[in-house]
Amino acid sequence: MSETTMCAVVCQVQDDSLLVCDQSSCQQVQVNTSCASCYSAGDRICIHYNGAMTNSIPPQISADCIHKVSSCS
Repeated sequence: MSETTMCAVVCQVQDDSLLVCDQSSCQQVQVNTSCASCYSAGDRICIHYNGAMTNSIPPQISADCIHKVSSCS
């Protein structure tokens, strides 16, 4: 798998994960990350991950790197 980037809006912050809305698919995705507390609902973020996504509901990914952005393009 190759490095993938997802641009999303944070919907909910949990202990070790974020529930986000992927801007390209409008799908909710759980992002597993140890730095979830650094973000707030409404933040626009770009998530770098290895391309693997579970088939669960919601699908899950594990973030390699997340950063806030003013707008995703």
